[in-house]
Amino acid sequence: MLSLPQEMLDRVVDHARRDHPDECCGVIAGRDGVATRVFEMDNAERSPTGFSFDSGQWLQVYRALDDADEQPLVVYHSHTATEAYPSRTDVLWSKNTEFGHWLLVSTRDGTDEVRSYVITDGDVVEEPLTIT
Repeated sequence: MLSLPQEMLDRVVDHARRDHPDECCGVIAGRDGVATRVFEMDNAERSPTGFSFDSGQWLQVYRALDDADEQPLVVYHSHTATEAYPSRTDVLWSKNTEFGHWLLVSTRDGTDEVRSYVITDGDVVEEPLTIT
């Protein structure tokens, strides 16, 4: 189960709306499984159908996490034309990351569908998202 403060979820959804029609992306840091802060990142692909972190920006985030003794807890991104469900690319990408949770926001048709998943060895399992 993923638990996020309302303010963090609002930031993620706002980021998705601002970057639409391109996908947005970012990281939610955590400590001991508790979300601590949001890092909005630039989508290096600047694409409506895919995302990747800007490498220089990712290095800055990784250093900030290390300095604060935080871990990458959530990777988030938006889908601009499909539902908030991990794509095949997302599942492949998950195999090479240390993120425990995948938060997706669909901005298709002006909606803000938000769902959370755990992806393990290619298996996608939706998990409850609790807003505090």
